Amino acid sequence: MKNNSILAIDAGNEESGYCLMDEITYKPIEFGKISNEQMLMKVIELNYDKLILEMVASYGMPVGASIFETCVWIGRFIQARNCPDYEYIYRREEKMNLCNSMKAKDSNIRQALIDRFGEVGTKNNKGFFYGFKKDIWSAFAVGCTYLDKQKKID
Repeated sequence: MKNNSILAIDAGNEESGYCLMDEITYKPIEFGKISNEQMLMKVIELNYDKLILEMVASYGMPVGASIFETCVWIGRFIQARNCPDYEYIYRREEKMNLCNSMKAKDSNIRQALIDRFGEVGTKNNKGFFYGFKKDIWSAFAVGCTYLDKQKKID
């Protein structure tokens, strides 16, 4: 049964940022930065239509063990989903979709999201992104880019 939500993940080698998002409004339903063991349980237990993962890409530079560990976790999340309904989003896609520039940094992406969806807010006046932290912003950018791509296809 379709519930109109996606689970976007910015995977890391030990912890991952995630954002469960409404497909239509993009509104965050649930989000956080948790251990990868906890993320495996979220992938299994949450109710969503599609798993969206930021995938690692090679730009010709040497990488360390943490990148390979992140790739292993991406595979484990897909396996835990136990369904072919997943998709990769690459960082370059996020940069171009949200900032129209490959030179965009995390701060540029964050600002582009705030400009589009609204302020973070405060404890007494919670905004669209209230409670977001570094890796959660990245997970939301992954989901936003995926949803934008789908709207262009439809």
